[in-house]
Amino acid sequence: MCFRNTRIEDLCLDFTLPGYPDYALFSASDLKMVNLYNLEEYVSFIVDATVKSGISRQVEAFMSGFDQVFPIRHLEIFTEDELECLLCGEHELWNSSALLDHIKFDHGYTVSSPPVVNLLEIMRQFDNKQQRAFLQFVTGAPRLPTGGLASLNPKLTIVRKHCSKRVDDDLPSVMTCANYLKLPPYSSKEIMKEKLLYAITEGQGYLWVYINVTTV
Repeated sequence: MCFRNTRIEDLCLDFTLPGYPDYALFSASDLKMVNLYNLEEYVSFIVDATVKSGISRQVEAFMSGFDQVFPIRHLEIFTEDELECLLCGEHELWNSSALLDHIKFDHGYTVSSPPVVNLLEIMRQFDNKQQRAFLQFVTGAPRLPTGGLASLNPKLTIVRKHCSKRVDDDLPSVMTCANYLKLPPYSSKEIMKEKLLYAITEGQGYLWVYINVTTV
């Protein structure tokens, strides 16, 4: 079995936590290599080390410290959904009034600029997954704080991106520290949607950190 013409064995993975060669995933004197037959076992060990037993002491320490500030027993009155909202912020699909009231347009754009009109129409059509990807791309977090767009600080700002090449060949870029979206004035709504979706889905990683720095 191969992935993009590469065998699992060619990855040269052993049973240690990636990035931590001294962290053995199980007690054994001879750390075996990962192959097709023990891949499922390797994945289960990785999951356990990263989100279960491997972080149990840290979770206990966090709970102990949190309990000193706010007794955990008092949280029992909340449902899971209410706690998620309190800790992770709200998640609701955007409507026209919310977008117009709580987004700032600057540096070449106004609320009536054709690219802005197209962007707002695209944002209203986002499903939950696309909305999370957009927020992650622009703000660095997949959810808004409690209170929604109105509570975002700094305010979400859309500015015109000046392109050195053909405008339809360029991609949006961001300044997550200021919640800035630098949007090229694309020639059509269809092209804007294509470029924006590509940026928010494929631009999650170090490449876009680099782009942010070089385009500021």
